[in-house]
Amino acid sequence: MNVAVVDYDAGNTLSVTRALEKVGAKVDLTPDPERVVRADAVVLPGVGAFGDCVRKLEERGMDAACRDVFEAGRPFLGVCVGLQVLFEGSEESPGVEGLGILPGTVRRFRVGDLKVPHMGWNELNVRWEHPVLDGADGEAFYFVHSYHPEPEAPKDLIATSDYGGPFCTAAGRENLVAVQFHPEKSSRAGLRLYENFLAWARA
Repeated sequence: MNVAVVDYDAGNTLSVTRALEKVGAKVDLTPDPERVVRADAVVLPGVGAFGDCVRKLEERGMDAACRDVFEAGRPFLGVCVGLQVLFEGSEESPGVEGLGILPGTVRRFRVGDLKVPHMGWNELNVRWEHPVLDGADGEAFYFVHSYHPEPEAPKDLIATSDYGGPFCTAAGRENLVAVQFHPEKSSRAGLRLYENFLAWARA
């Protein structure tokens, strides 16, 4: 199985690639949208601002490639800002349209005296059972972010964590799942998530 990691100069692609290889994936870290579309499964990492990530995806034709992968029914995993860009827009970058695969908007944390960005380890509360999050309920994962998505469709909200109130930490539908935290920085629990993704993709 060939897993394409989308290389668009906006993600911690090397650490994601190494984590996937550690759990046995054959990884193609690629800036080529055609190779992404042909892959058996796709991982979209992302760090930085929403608008910058969307622009870099569009410049490389990766926005269309990601939509094509989803529409073709191939397994798709988004990580961190790779989750956020799947939505329609973000308060971080007004006027910039996301990929729109998932209806909803990305919001800035409004958590009173708590520090933003939300940084560090936080436990997951899995709302809907999903193969990629098997064993993840109650596990701690590593976060670094100031914004979080608010899915419009309740069924798209797969897991939450709490930071001044519950917020979306995993979302998806059909062949797509995406997480706000960094599995590749989340020790054994993060590696298990990548293992689960590979097993789900092979099923």
